[in-house]
Amino acid sequence: MPGKKRATALAPGRGIGTIQADFPSTKNEMDAAKTSPQKPSERELRALVTLLEDDDPIVYRAVRSRLLSFGAPILHRLEPYLADPDPRIRRRCRAVAIRIRREANDSRLLQFCLRYGENLDLEEGLLLLAQTRFPDINPRLYREQLDAFARELAGRIVEGPFALTSLAAVNDYLFYELGFRGADLSKAQPADFYFNHVMDRRIGDPINLCALYWLVAQRLRMPVVGIGIPGYFLCRFQTAAESVYIDPFHQGRLLTRADCVRYLHNAHRGFQEAFLAPISPGRTLLRVCANLYRLYEEQKRAAEAKRLRRYIVALAR
Repeated sequence: MPGKKRATALAPGRGIGTIQADFPSTKNEMDAAKTSPQKPSERELRALVTLLEDDDPIVYRAVRSRLLSFGAPILHRLEPYLADPDPRIRRRCRAVAIRIRREANDSRLLQFCLRYGENLDLEEGLLLLAQTRFPDINPRLYREQLDAFARELAGRIVEGPFALTSLAAVNDYLFYELGFRGADLSKAQPADFYFNHVMDRRIGDPINLCALYWLVAQRLRMPVVGIGIPGYFLCRFQTAAESVYIDPFHQGRLLTRADCVRYLHNAHRGFQEAFLAPISPGRTLLRVCANLYRLYEEQKRAAEAKRLRRYIVALAR
């Protein structure tokens, strides 16, 4: 029997059931995946899975294309093969399953963006985006984490008109007890811009850390919104009596309006009143996608960049 090529293990990443993988694609495979042929018999499926073990790359690509063409309905039938004694079959069946899930999630996110636009549910949008890259995560567990953060904070926040006491409690919990902090953006990788990784590693970019703050504040009925100033992202706590800007990327430091104007001038952005207006959830998700698109472009990952460009177009409608 010919010697087998070295297999690259797909190991769960840190955090909640994350599996990471990169899959090359060809036009023929993508075209095949869009069709819905008759479901294979058990005999045909078993034969196809057995052929996944073949060392010939032409055979492997043809078999993979055929399996991908069956789409999501084949997933439950592949499950027994994910525990096959042959490690290559296990690995390649898992790769096919993940690829099918990613494509299904890609379609779900596009439909979600087109349907809800500016007024989409930011939490759902961020988790759908995460599933296009990490299809095996469980979104429910991330929602439960956010719920748990809010429950803990509910007992610490003092009712009343003064923002500073409440914001100090939120900042102390999120950034000092839980340890959320800003990432070194000079070394940023695409994974750093997906909400599940920010939650798992407790390190993130300005937008995702603001999204975390925003989503927890919503659960607490705190008047917090996102502020998408050019080149950066903040949150704002505002009542009829007071207005405070929050910088979650720098452990929740509090800023005045004058601080924000000064930042814009120092960054040579100029100032327009619209820069400090609340940003919609849809525009927030668009900016997350735009950051990912730029990173994938820099890394010359054309397939991933194309995927993100589709989301941007859908959100910009």
